Amino acid sequence: MALADYAAAFRSRKIALLLVLGFASGLPLALTAGTLQAWLAADNVDIVAIGWFALVGQPYTYKFLWAPLMDRYAPPFLGRRRGWLLVTQLLLAAAIVFMGTLKPADSAWLLGAAALSVALLSASQDIVFDALRADWLEREERGAGAAVSVLGYRIAMLVSGAGALILADQWLGWQATYWLMAALMGVGMAATWLAVEPAPRGEPPRTLDAAVAKPFAEFFAREGAVALLLLVVLYKLGDAFSGNLTTTFLLRGPGFSLTEVGAINKGFGLAATIFGALAGGALMAKMRLYRALLVFGALQAVTNLGFMLLAASGKSYALMVTVIGLENLCGGMGTAAYVALLMALCDRRFSATQYALLSALSAVGRVYVGPVAGYLVAGAGWQMFFFFSFLIALPGLALLVWMRERIDAVDTAGAQSA
Repeated sequence: MALADYAAAFRSRKIALLLVLGFASGLPLALTAGTLQAWLAADNVDIVAIGWFALVGQPYTYKFLWAPLMDRYAPPFLGRRRGWLLVTQLLLAAAIVFMGTLKPADSAWLLGAAALSVALLSASQDIVFDALRADWLEREERGAGAAVSVLGYRIAMLVSGAGALILADQWLGWQATYWLMAALMGVGMAATWLAVEPAPRGEPPRTLDAAVAKPFAEFFAREGAVALLLLVVLYKLGDAFSGNLTTTFLLRGPGFSLTEVGAINKGFGLAATIFGALAGGALMAKMRLYRALLVFGALQAVTNLGFMLLAASGKSYALMVTVIGLENLCGGMGTAAYVALLMALCDRRFSATQYALLSALSAVGRVYVGPVAGYLVAGAGWQMFFFFSFLIALPGLALLVWMRERIDAVDTAGAQSA
């Protein structure tokens, strides 16, 4: 595929709709996490209660449990993917509106229940969006599709995160801000309406038993299935390991201020991640999936050593900007290739269930390495911590090299014939 043809893919109607649907997918996340915590703190909710609110994010971890239902059953309108998307988006808008009617100091636990329902519906929307994307994109479109999905998701997190905080503080207040966020779900509904239901490839599951058992049976019947799952876990492990404590390091290591960390690590870093995802998608036009995974994976591992250099050199604004820029740029490129891999691994008959399982596995490193990271910093210091984050990225790269033929086969034929 020529680079000019690939650039044209970015201008296609399908890719534009994926950008908007990625925005709708990312919008609810901060509303039940950082933005909600800020609202609770501003309303003087007890710190113990605020701690409990972290549990409302659990549906994102366990979404594979009800994904088979969304593969098995279809709403009586718009089809299996678009129908579920519209249902979840309508319910999300209603649940976010309801959150806005509550006052944390007076109804903290009712607000918690509402936030849990938003997280549950948001995770369900993610299931269907991921399945639609996997069903919809051909091999040559996966790079562009992954890139614009990440772009839409990140923009939404900025809008419902930093944007919502500014709006609530300076202009609208919390109630109107949440209502505005609910209204923004309308852009996702419009994209769902304009999208085309993916053509079925193979017979979808006709019974709930088939929807639960067949996706797992099909996947584990493949050659090297366990190694593929291990690759999903390991590929972003080094990136996730260092990312767990990057903010803490910048504050307590070199001693940058909150404003500096917020502007450079969060603001500039987000821009670099978005650019990296788009650049990664563009570069994949000239690269097979295996080569993109290898090159981008190596880059995201090596950039962890930049933080090791920053830890050794002390407070340096120029080095901080360089390290954060490169780390987020390469991390975004790696994410584009990684999302393309997950799409390639899904059998289109069971893409909702299989993608939900794969994405849950991809979160293992992000969720469970935090305690280990803390002990390592306490015992060995920041320089050894970041060096170790580089080392634990190497097994994933080695496994990738060992599985080259398998990745090439998946990339060429697609998971259904893999």
